[in-house]
Amino acid sequence: MVDIAEKAVTRRSATARSIVALPAEVLTALVEGDIQTKKGSVFQTAIIAGIMAAKKTGELIPLCHPLGLDNCQVNIYFNEQQDVVIDCTATITAKTGVEMEALVGASISALTIYDMCKALSHDIVIRETKLIEKTGGKSDFKRA
Repeated sequence: MVDIAEKAVTRRSATARSIVALPAEVLTALVEGDIQTKKGSVFQTAIIAGIMAAKKTGELIPLCHPLGLDNCQVNIYFNEQQDVVIDCTATITAKTGVEMEALVGASISALTIYDMCKALSHDIVIRETKLIEKTGGKSDFKRA
């Protein structure tokens, strides 16, 4: 684990994004902005799963500091290509950043969508997960 004892406490935020491509048979299950399956509301469940996962990042990633997040938000929407876009933003006032928490939250939300929709089709593709932006600490980052 990295020693953060000498680092300054600052307000830190990170946003990560996962993109999920859904086949037509899954998109036809879309009702009023969410997919309904036998397991329930896909997007609502994915949001809760992402937040829960972000809170447990220190337990999932070896040598990652356990953090008590100040806030975590997961937003799910469709882009122009009809892909599902998942944005997870984690914030904290601490000595270390929350990039991993945001990345884990977005990833687990995407995996939850896959799990809940696999009965409709296995042709679901989780295309990418990436850091979009981080602020606080030594340097800021924003993907162009």
